[in-house]
Amino acid sequence: MVEAKMAGKRYMRKQAVRDVNLVLEDSRVYALLGPNGSGKTTFMKMIAGLVKPTSGLLYYNGEKIGVESKKHVAYMSTEPFFYSYMTVKDVGKYYADFFEDFSMKRYEELISRMDLKMEDKAKELSSGLAAKLKIAATLARDAQMYMLDEPLNGIDIIARELIIQTIVESAVEGKTILVSSHLVDELESIVDSVVFMKEGSIVLSGEAEAIRMERGKSIVDLYKEIYAE
Repeated sequence: MVEAKMAGKRYMRKQAVRDVNLVLEDSRVYALLGPNGSGKTTFMKMIAGLVKPTSGLLYYNGEKIGVESKKHVAYMSTEPFFYSYMTVKDVGKYYADFFEDFSMKRYEELISRMDLKMEDKAKELSSGLAAKLKIAATLARDAQMYMLDEPLNGIDIIARELIIQTIVESAVEGKTILVSSHLVDELESIVDSVVFMKEGSIVLSGEAEAIRMERGKSIVDLYKEIYAE
């Protein structure tokens, strides 16, 4: 579904993403792992078509990423992306105007599940509820690919289980899910494949089970090993 060939992104003197070669297949759940500053967000924005690579190539279903691919990729950023005047209901209408694949019915179901109310003001939500709102809006699209950047940030441990369950339910045949996080222990049990990024480069990637068998360690232990160096 996504193929990166020596893809890179430079901001002035900073090389945010460096020579990434990676293939993301459909019908799989990927964990994009690494601490802050490792290049995860920039790489996801490149796939979403929000940031253009300064080197290499990036393809979606065999075509260069652009206007057409944006129709099929649902990206949830770490930054808030709602106007201050919006209610939860307004957010749904906003998404419905922008995305043909947005389902208001699905959105309403997710909002109810997330303990949100349609009349709630987006700007008055706690960080945890605001995170749930972003997740609901993103997963209410019938996209081919979902990318969630740090979806568990600001979420308490009980609500994390709900978020994980909702992500798993979205992982149906034909859909690809890419989740970035540094909360590895929360994701290890649900992902098919892992991608470790460090200083803009991929240092390890592959099927989660194969990596565990080969290295004789859990993904959590590998994370500690890679980033403790």
